Amino acid sequence: MTERTTVRLTADLLNRAKRKAAAERRTLTSLIEDGLRLVVAGSGKIANRKRVLPLVSKATGGPIQGIDLNDLSALQEIDDLDQRDRMRHLK
Repeated sequence: MTERTTVRLTADLLNRAKRKAAAERRTLTSLIEDGLRLVVAGSGKIANRKRVLPLVSKATGGPIQGIDLNDLSALQEIDDLDQRDRMRHLK
């Protein structure tokens, strides 16, 4: 049996979640359900999560071509995609 509830999220977090759900061709509800399952199961320890840094070119010492460090939404998207890939490896 499913129930309806209301949650309050920041606009930024909600927009990122919607983009992630759309990119994975799934509903926002299923994305939130999976996230809650991970946290409730204890495997979603956010505080201990390793920070993912942008890829750096060994040749130039700067970011790899195509990564704009001034575009926060693009960096968040890269982080979201990396997180999705890490979650797939846990399954």
